[in-house]
Amino acid sequence: MRNIFSSLICTAMLMAIAMLTASAQTGATPKQTPPAGGPPKPFHLPQLETFSLPNGLQVTMAQFGSIPKVQVRVAVRAGNLNEQASQVWLADLTGRLIKEGTTSKTSEQVAQQAASMGGAIDVNVGPDLTQIDSDVLSEFGPQIVALLADVVMHPLLPESDVPRLKQDLQRKLSIERTQPGVLAHERFVRALYPDHPYGRFLSSEAMIGSFTEADVKKFYENNFGAARTHIYVAGKFDPAAMKKAITAAFSDWKRGPDPLINIPKPVSKRELDLVDRAGSAQSTLYIGLPAIDPSNPDYIPLQVMDSLLGGSFGSRITSNIREQKGYTYSPRSQVSVRYRDGYWVEVADVTTAVTGPSIKEILYEIDRLQNAPPSAAELDGIKNYLAGVFVIRNSSRDGVINQLQFVDFHQLGDNYLNTYVQKVHAVTPEQVQDMAKKYVVKEKLTIVVVGDKQKIADQTAPYAN
Repeated sequence: MRNIFSSLICTAMLMAIAMLTASAQTGATPKQTPPAGGPPKPFHLPQLETFSLPNGLQVTMAQFGSIPKVQVRVAVRAGNLNEQASQVWLADLTGRLIKEGTTSKTSEQVAQQAASMGGAIDVNVGPDLTQIDSDVLSEFGPQIVALLADVVMHPLLPESDVPRLKQDLQRKLSIERTQPGVLAHERFVRALYPDHPYGRFLSSEAMIGSFTEADVKKFYENNFGAARTHIYVAGKFDPAAMKKAITAAFSDWKRGPDPLINIPKPVSKRELDLVDRAGSAQSTLYIGLPAIDPSNPDYIPLQVMDSLLGGSFGSRITSNIREQKGYTYSPRSQVSVRYRDGYWVEVADVTTAVTGPSIKEILYEIDRLQNAPPSAAELDGIKNYLAGVFVIRNSSRDGVINQLQFVDFHQLGDNYLNTYVQKVHAVTPEQVQDMAKKYVVKEKLTIVVVGDKQKIADQTAPYAN
């Protein structure tokens, strides 16, 4: 049998060689240009059902997809924003302890129950929100609601697990302080938000070591409650059964405090901050400044501008310092947002020897866009990319929940998602140029560079002011 297969393979190889030889003699067949793709179709939000409980808890449910699974997220407006200056990462420790069992179930029992429904429970802590998620088989929708309610409303927060979890955070801190991207991000947000929780990105060993069980329980009591909570349900489920389960499980939860509103006043000034990392073969760049949040009418045009300037693989900065000059592998920009706050930043890891030239080219591309609008053809490609990515992001249960949460958190209105693609396509070249002029002001850019100071100090000196 092996000889037969060998013979067949040899015959196929000889035929392929013969075809290639004939092609070379007669001239290769010219490549065919594939037809141009059409613009992405508008996104249509699934039909929503919303309701609230007397204690202030909000609920949004969306029927989505055909797979018999349902995702439930309990989103609590409590995170690093709610920490004091001496409590950086206390919210993270609280989130980790929430997974360590309830007053009636051990952590193993919680995990086993979630697994028996085809899922698991994940807890994620961010600047503004703590999210407790589970994605299970549709038939177990009501049961996972009850389990999530127990986890969120009745966490044991066991003292016995505090030392272990503090060690985990200490280990995480040690690792992150070796990462140039983390160091650059820390210095960047500290420069923009010197007197605000958003500027406190990394904790310290001493601070983590000082946390106690009492600190965690006080943080939980002060920041968790129904008034700060929004539950999202997406997938295939029985709406009546889910509404009944949520009402039964969460109605007795204390209302608690209203969400904390602490809008920062970021610093906007030209500043060069060099962070020495002796012997580094690369320099990590963070170049940016305060911008706007999604409630601003300019937000979508600004996103289009960002995608064209540096926020996509086809962007101008990427073409310049990656494709043309080879200074870096994966530069990128973004508009990063929080509640009524945002900043624009370009990030790149560049070879040490071209640290200064990389900054020069990034600033050049900002100048170029401010001095002349892009062509309609260039802009159309970026708009199709941005609209297409938006639709793809909404193609999963988690993606739909993320978008619904984004709209609710930023108070953007019911029609934001349904009109997003149309608004992207309505942006003009002149608007893109205006966004660059208005929001990417070179004289106000904060420039953070992490690298070998001895080799980059002279290169970066011209950009100090």
